[in-house]
Formats: sequence, structure tokens, C-alpha cells
Amino acid sequence: MNGSDAGPVPAPGLVVVDAANVVGSVPDGWWRDRRGAAERLRDRLAALTLGGLPEGEGVPGWATRTPLDLVLVVEGAARGVESVDGVRVESAPGSGDDRIVEIVAEREPGRPCLVATADRGLRARVRELGADVVGPRAVRPEG
Repeated sequence: MNGSDAGPVPAPGLVVVDAANVVGSVPDGWWRDRRGAAERLRDRLAALTLGGLPEGEGVPGWATRTPLDLVLVVEGAARGVESVDGVRVESAPGSGDDRIVEIVAEREPGRPCLVATADRGLRARVRELGADVVGPRAVRPEG
């Protein structure tokens, strides 16, 4: 049997992070430099691509392993933050919540998905699409 007989390789689990909500979960002065705060979060997320999310309440087992496809959704003053290896940054043209819902809805059927946010309305919307949800600490454990 050779590698081509193994069948398709499943897509990595998708983790979508609500940047505004996660950044805003810690009162560390982020409001003075929203773009810089989003860049610091992006860089922390890039480190998670090496080993997965920390085990914790609500984090599904697949998300504690790699590979992960991490997407950081930014809006407002944080638009324009660049992607880095391991983290794709999506600048929402309008509502960040709406862009997150679109990303979740557009994923391949059966692909596991986790959304990091504390926003109750967004949590309900993505759960209806089959996504799991965790709070900001799952992707920002030190905060």
C-alpha cells in the first residue's frame, strides 16, 4: 500500500476566534491600541498551533492536538492586522460576528469547528451551525 491509497486526509479542525471579544475580556489597556492588542493575540494564537489549545472546560479533545486551522476575526480599528504562519486573520468588512458565522457556515461538512467568544448571541448562532464554543480563556489562558 502506498500513500496515495490512504484516502483523503481530513481537514484540520477549525478554530475561529472573536478577536474583539477575547481582547476585551481582560482590562489591560487594549482600548488605547486595538490593533496592537489584536496583533498580540494573533501572536499568542500562533504559538498554540504548535501544540493545540490547552485542555480545559469545554475544549474538545480534537482542539488540544494539531494541526489546527486558526482564524482570527478582527473588526473596526483592528482591521488590517496581517496573517502570520499558523493564523489566518480575517478583517470583517462589517460585523465581526456576522463574518464568524459565515466562516463557520462555509466550512466543509463534518469538519469540527470551535468558536472562542463570550458573546451569548454569537454563541447561539454558531451552535445552530454545529460548532462547539469556548470562552476567551481557552485561547488566552494567562488573561
